[in-house]
Amino acid sequence: MAKNPGKAAEVDPYIGKDLLDGQFQILQKIGAGGMGAVYKALQPSMNRSVAVKILHPKLTNRKDIVARFRREARAMSHLTHPNTVKVLLYGELEDGGLYIVMEYLEGKNLNQVVRKEGPMPAERAIPVLVQVCGALQEAHTQGIIHRDLKPENIFLSTNGGLRDFPKVLDFGLAKVTEREMRPGSIMLTQEGMVFGTPEFMSPEQAQGKPLDSRSDIYALAVILYEVLTGKLPYEAKTAMEYIQLHVSKPPIPLSQRVPGRTFAPGLEAVVMRALGKRPEDRWSSAAEFAEALKPYSTTSKGYTGMMPAQAIADMRARAPEAAAQAYGYAQGTPGAPAAAISAPVPVAYTPAPGSVDPLRPIMPSRTVKMAQPEYLMPPPSRVAPSSRTAPPAPIAVWSSPGYLVGIALVCLSAGILVTLLILYLVR
Repeated sequence: MAKNPGKAAEVDPYIGKDLLDGQFQILQKIGAGGMGAVYKALQPSMNRSVAVKILHPKLTNRKDIVARFRREARAMSHLTHPNTVKVLLYGELEDGGLYIVMEYLEGKNLNQVVRKEGPMPAERAIPVLVQVCGALQEAHTQGIIHRDLKPENIFLSTNGGLRDFPKVLDFGLAKVTEREMRPGSIMLTQEGMVFGTPEFMSPEQAQGKPLDSRSDIYALAVILYEVLTGKLPYEAKTAMEYIQLHVSKPPIPLSQRVPGRTFAPGLEAVVMRALGKRPEDRWSSAAEFAEALKPYSTTSKGYTGMMPAQAIADMRARAPEAAAQAYGYAQGTPGAPAAAISAPVPVAYTPAPGSVDPLRPIMPSRTVKMAQPEYLMPPPSRVAPSSRTAPPAPIAVWSSPGYLVGIALVCLSAGILVTLLILYLVR
């Protein structure tokens, strides 16, 4: 019996097609969403596989989306952090479609890993998130805000035999679908278009307010929360419920989310600070969030958490202020987020003989105490005398009492000899 042609599977027009005069040969579709599709392709001249993202043809007549796609593809091509997916080429196809050529990655995204293997132990999850912070810091310093961070956009690459090497995908790419990869993705419009996924939206994004880099820090904290517990910080059934909870309710404390699951002292406070309702209640940068997380990983091998040079300079400049803020947050002082301050954050005041040192980190009891990172230390001129201990100043020889007495005796003897000489000459 002949098959009904009306039920035949729709053939993708790009599969098997050569792009850009044979520079790329499309092999297969590896992903799809409201913006378009992602394909695995061969680049014969380089004998390598690449990923090609092509904007959906029906969106090419949307000037705002086309302009955003081009502008942000250009911005992504300038990002060089090793934990950001590399953009190799972008432009327009012969048929008018827009494309981005990226490095081809092997592995699984963070959502797939957690769904298959369950919650990650902190020792595995935190190095991943620290590296993501490095990628975000570079983007933020260039004025790029992701706006749609979620586990699906953090890819754990196995290229080159590496394990858990994260790559951040889709920096700043506008989402135009109500459902993309995770149920509930929606589009909000206010003073331009704002896109995101309700489960990971910051309160200001959920309200359509202007965003800055701290919105990404909130989303990253939600991701870490889910990776550590397998659950989101709120119980909700619909997209609107998630939005309302992000705006109005404190998150469920990390330590209470999964019965029987415990975390290192202080980790909850670090995460909860990043989940502050107001941007000013959170860590001020991805670099600071990374530094707060690092002590809770029992190993420093296998990940770098590289930060841009400017981020290091900025952290050096505001280290005293950041330490004081961390101390105040841990003590529950006014202005700190009210949610679950149950343990000190890993940067706190440590008593020193007769004074305090706001820059010395306190590590969890199960980690090896590490030396203070050099880039957290302020220039000497910015350290208050009461908060540092200088080595004893060397005593100059000329200030020794014995030495002074000797000089006095010599001078006295010389004076007596001079007087006797004068008396002798006067005779």
